[in-house]
Amino acid sequence: MRSILFVCSGNICRSPTAEGLVRVHADRAGLNVILDSAGTHGFHVGEPPDPRTRAVARARGTPLEDLRAREVRSADFNDFELILAADRGHVRQLERRRPRGATAAVELMLPWCGIDSPDEVPDPYYGPHEGFEAVYELLDRAARRLVERLQSGG
Repeated sequence: MRSILFVCSGNICRSPTAEGLVRVHADRAGLNVILDSAGTHGFHVGEPPDPRTRAVARARGTPLEDLRAREVRSADFNDFELILAADRGHVRQLERRRPRGATAAVELMLPWCGIDSPDEVPDPYYGPHEGFEAVYELLDRAARRLVERLQSGG
């Protein structure tokens, strides 16, 4: 069994989308994996994903309604085998917060999923609706590749 935590800034756009998409693709593949998402900041703790994020996901059949934002906890670094960050800033923040002796690998999400260009997931929060659609499509590609990698033992 694998356990993966997806991380972005506030846990209302990129990381819940990644969690929801990987959940859908892993379920279809019959893959048993523990998934969660969190933010490097506690701006939106307890809130559902951004309404634009939910609208795009809902229109494409990816349920996110039950997700609630939370901040990364120290325990996450041992509770999860892999922590996938949306961008380099998140990787740096996670490495600074990593407790001594923590076992989780912290990686940049897109390259770990086999996508090198772009290598960071853009933040759609301050942009137009089209940005949420583009991020969804990018993360859907990443989720498919992640599930394929896990199926092949990666």
